[in-house]
Amino acid sequence: MKTQAYLFMGVSTFFGLVAALYVYWAWLVEGQIEWTGTVALTVAIGFGWMVGFWLWQAARRSERHHGLPAEERLDGNVDENAGEYGFFSPHSWWPLFVAMSVAFTAVGVAIGWWMVFVGAFAIILTAIGWVFEYYRGEFQH
Repeated sequence: MKTQAYLFMGVSTFFGLVAALYVYWAWLVEGQIEWTGTVALTVAIGFGWMVGFWLWQAARRSERHHGLPAEERLDGNVDENAGEYGFFSPHSWWPLFVAMSVAFTAVGVAIGWWMVFVGAFAIILTAIGWVFEYYRGEFQH
């Protein structure tokens, strides 16, 4: 995971250099800062460093308890990572409904604020349905 963390932080640092060049170039050409691209690049810097820092911290915690993972060791083999990665529901429709609720809310920002409120309510309901899908019905635990 440390490699992924370094990649995220490295690309984010590159975005920082590009953002500085973008602001400077816009100032030379237009005589003012172009805010759309500047804000987008600044947000990309923040998100990249946020994900990179989280991956780096998770790798440190994992190494402390389990040692280096196979992909970080020079003598590691592919078959050392075999096994289950977790439980993924093969039949669930809830992710689709959550995504449709989020899309409805996002479109509501452009069309009308009433859609945002309806969409936020739909997001809450569908997220609750997704979280509790194994607490009732055919697949109850």
